[in-house]
Amino acid sequence: MKGLVYDGPGKIGFKNVPKPEIKNATDAIVKMVKTTICGTDLGILHGKTPSVKPGTTLGHEGVGVIEEVGSGVSNFKKGDRVIISCITACGSCEYCKKQMYSHCKDGGWILGHIINGTQAEYVRIPHANNSLYIAPEGVDDEALVMLSDILPTGLEIGVINGCVKPGNTIAIVGAGPIGMSALLTAQFYSPAKIYMIDIDENRLKLAKKWGATDTINSGTEDAIKKILSETADGVDVAIEAVGAPVTFDICQQIVRPGGNIANIGVHGKSVDLKIQDLWIKNITITMGLVNTNTTPMLLKTVTSKKIQPEKLITHHFKLDEIMRAYEVFGNASEEKALKIILTN
Repeated sequence: MKGLVYDGPGKIGFKNVPKPEIKNATDAIVKMVKTTICGTDLGILHGKTPSVKPGTTLGHEGVGVIEEVGSGVSNFKKGDRVIISCITACGSCEYCKKQMYSHCKDGGWILGHIINGTQAEYVRIPHANNSLYIAPEGVDDEALVMLSDILPTGLEIGVINGCVKPGNTIAIVGAGPIGMSALLTAQFYSPAKIYMIDIDENRLKLAKKWGATDTINSGTEDAIKKILSETADGVDVAIEAVGAPVTFDICQQIVRPGGNIANIGVHGKSVDLKIQDLWIKNITITMGLVNTNTTPMLLKTVTSKKIQPEKLITHHFKLDEIMRAYEVFGNASEEKALKIILTN
């Protein structure tokens, strides 16, 4: 079979790789139907995640059909159409019992990180009983791919950790797929005002269409000055959805006393924490890796059409066109790209 293999910083290739086999009784082998590329994958390509070893097949999202299950898998059978969670969970360790699945003692974020991932024709899913979800009949596969990672990440790490409440004024810094996911899911909690901040005018137009009350192009105007002039003393919740020092700094400067900074972005280098200014403002700063404990709830909202994550999809490619897909996703602004779907 073929898969997208990481060969070190700046190097990837779509090449022949061994088809995965059952290693443990709790494994399932899934034939991929749809997958996608994540900003985290670009971070790996750019050397942002040194824990990924050369030779690893990338990818941690997707929908597929079960090809084979181990003897210990009771929730799924051959032929089942499933959503693959980006987080693998054994279900029985200390962290899993606290719903901190991202820190599972025998899992967490391992797909496309520690073990071979989903940007391939087939993938092995450890602890399948707790790491897959049945795909409901009649729900579009492409919408379900968004449930693998970006939708629960935006909700859990941005909206829930940020303690978004009805009537809040919030700001999301970064209108990429994760920022847009935070925008869609923040509306569950009825904030009064949602600022979306980015330097991409096309993404800002989409954000306005999808629920942002105000947009700010930080490339052409001073986002900090504008927000502080339009609010009493800043926003209740500032959500960082880029993973860069400059965007984290914007959040520090626009959050009001008693407010929350929720960091979703994956940072590859240190930021300047202005603790000398923040301590007296009673600020809460949160960050983390998604646990996917909200996936069952989100699946219900997608099934009922209360939320339509497929609107985030802008480009389609066949799996064997994945090298071109990486080029497009890596030049998202020029290509007007958000999420890309790869079909096997």
